[in-house]
Amino acid sequence: MYMDHAATTFIKPEVVETMLPFLKEHFGNPSSLYSIGREGKEAVETAREKLAKALGARPEEIYFTSGGTESDNWAVKGTAFARRKKGKHIITTPIEHHAVLYPCEYLETQGFDVTYLPVDEYGLVDPAELEAAIREDTILISVMYANNEIGTIEPVSEIGKVAREHGIPFHTDAVQAIGNIPLDLSGKERDVDMLSLSSHKFYGPKGIGALYIRDGIEIDNYMHGGAQEREKRAGTENVAGIMGMGKAIELATANIEGHNEKIRKMRDRLRAGILEIPECRLNGHPEKRLSGNLNFSFEYIEGESLLLMLDQMGICSSTGSACSSGSLGPSHVLSAIGVPPEIAQGSLRLTLGDANTEEDINYVLEVLPEIVGKLRAISPFYKPASVCEK
Repeated sequence: MYMDHAATTFIKPEVVETMLPFLKEHFGNPSSLYSIGREGKEAVETAREKLAKALGARPEEIYFTSGGTESDNWAVKGTAFARRKKGKHIITTPIEHHAVLYPCEYLETQGFDVTYLPVDEYGLVDPAELEAAIREDTILISVMYANNEIGTIEPVSEIGKVAREHGIPFHTDAVQAIGNIPLDLSGKERDVDMLSLSSHKFYGPKGIGALYIRDGIEIDNYMHGGAQEREKRAGTENVAGIMGMGKAIELATANIEGHNEKIRKMRDRLRAGILEIPECRLNGHPEKRLSGNLNFSFEYIEGESLLLMLDQMGICSSTGSACSSGSLGPSHVLSAIGVPPEIAQGSLRLTLGDANTEEDINYVLEVLPEIVGKLRAISPFYKPASVCEK
């Protein structure tokens, strides 16, 4: 039973079918002039048009990368180095994915100054506080669209408006948003200058992503070598992956409202049932959150033990970001929203997707309370309410 769609998704059969010809017959290098090379080049441009259509962008503003991490790194470091003569101040938040936070930390070693804008108890950025943090030397604002751990959706349109009014490029990591939130870079997100996405988060293949760069944005190249991607990102194109991503985003954005309605119904029933477990809290905004995301903290238990016991019962889940699974400390996101470390250690993230059914929800609601009870029973700190009342 798979409930970790925020970490990755399965590849849909239609996506695999789209990719297969470019792994076998149409294997040519897109930079080659002969026919099977030209076929690859045409395929890449077809997929680029699909991404542009899904995002409300122009094809020439879409650049293929190896995934969300590269896209974030390119947006942050590429913009910083391209604009460093204008200033060295960057604004971001403490709840960003590490693909944004670690590049910012690296830039601090290179003489840049980074403001980590505080968020409220739900993980929301206040656009007024962001505007107050802007300085004359601010050269970049990077705020994610939706948080990968707690699912909170940020006021991206308002943040973009503030950035545009001050003439500052605005980047958003939209890896978790694609397929879950309708995006329109020519409409409500018109003030977003750079946007990161990753194929494997919306039922496409791993190892392929993209960065939207609005025409006219100053940005240094991240990869150097050949002249691919209009001389912006070197390296022979992953044609099969690109074709898979094009098909995946086409499918993911075809009926977002229908998808959300189904997922949200299951999520809300799961949330209500889990919150009946004593001393359990929901992390993230109760309403302004991704339709499939739930993040809980259970007092008096340890998250890794919870995951292992759920796994023994056939349930795949996580404590937070898959990219932080080796970390021994509490989640940086939960710490930023004020969850005490001893409670944050007992966190559980369940993220629903197309693989889930109502029967899955029934099973989790049957199994999870028993597991939490067993773990609390062996905790030296936990005392049942009846004991506390004596």
